[in-house]
Amino acid sequence: MQSSGMRQVANSQRCSGEPFKPSKAAPRARACSLTCRAAGGQDPLLLRVARGEDTERTPVWLMRQAGRYMAAFREYSDRYPFRMRSETPEIAIELSMQPLQAFRPDGIIFFSDILTPLPGMGIEFDMVKGKGPVISNPVRSTEHLTRLVPLSDPSSKLPFIQTILSTLRKEADSAGVTLLGFIGTPWTLAAYAMEGKADKDCKETKKIMFHNPSLLHSFLDFLTEQLIVYAGYQIESGAQVIQLFDSWAHHLSPAQFAEFSMPYAERITRALKAKYPHVPIIFHANGGTGKLELMRNTAADVVGLDWAVDMKDARATLGQGVKVQGNVDPMVLFGPEERIRAEVERCLRAAGPRGHILNVGHGVVQGTPESSVALFCELARQSGQIHAKAPTATNGIWEPVLA
Repeated sequence: MQSSGMRQVANSQRCSGEPFKPSKAAPRARACSLTCRAAGGQDPLLLRVARGEDTERTPVWLMRQAGRYMAAFREYSDRYPFRMRSETPEIAIELSMQPLQAFRPDGIIFFSDILTPLPGMGIEFDMVKGKGPVISNPVRSTEHLTRLVPLSDPSSKLPFIQTILSTLRKEADSAGVTLLGFIGTPWTLAAYAMEGKADKDCKETKKIMFHNPSLLHSFLDFLTEQLIVYAGYQIESGAQVIQLFDSWAHHLSPAQFAEFSMPYAERITRALKAKYPHVPIIFHANGGTGKLELMRNTAADVVGLDWAVDMKDARATLGQGVKVQGNVDPMVLFGPEERIRAEVERCLRAAGPRGHILNVGHGVVQGTPESSVALFCELARQSGQIHAKAPTATNGIWEPVLA
């Protein structure tokens, strides 16, 4: 029987007025011509750094690197609705590969969404242009919670994920880069499902948190078990690293984060590490600046940092043994070349040459010049030289060493 999600894709195709036709450069038929293959048969750079190995330079990828800032991406987003793009393998593969072709980052993250597994649990959603995700029937009662279904067989409920990831893994291996999968944390998915939409105050979920915390904990427990299955499905489909996105961590105080988010994210991380010890886990909490001390003992291999914390302070708080990712302000990419160079080099120097994956501290913003993303990735490729040269300062402002 066709899933409701796939029915929506079919309906979207009819509504768009034009069938999807894969690009002539679709990844399945494209021989990778990139010059970024791993040397000497080593595992790819990003994967080695995530595991804690010393490497020749700092790897780079960008959150939301497949996005509307790219003209090639807009050729699809302007014509096809989100779920059609993310649930049609040919489109999702093409969109995932576009940044690799354009900028040569060290990782491919597959084009999808943190809400993608929800329909497999009985929680339907739609992406409304200009509004974001909308869940028309929010989960706000015990009775509703009992109607949800386990994601016991993701290969039948979400078959497109396996096709997308297995194809991208071949592309990643050919290019010598790392394939990243991802999931949302239980807290973030619960908040979306209880609010029914993005809400700056997270009001409905917070009301449940204070009036009926047992309901929220029950929902978080349910989501945790399903997300363990879903992340494992991604790994078995080809993902080499998994990132947990706690996109709504900024709605939580440190005490709330310690009760309603961190323990459930840790359960997922520990379960995945037990079953797939070779797969590094990145934990990224948006708004995690005031919560870093709580993350010092995380089971995750890498802590993703948002741009609101100074890299040097984060290193001091987490301890030098904790690997980090981030954390350049994505708005820096709207600046002139010399400022981009200075800010990226500042981040690289503060993080140091080991245990760091260069990234933005939040997703790439629509309208970001593609040339800025190209420069961002190029600076990571120059990071060995940057770390080897001493920086200088004029009037208290650090000058880029490779300007």
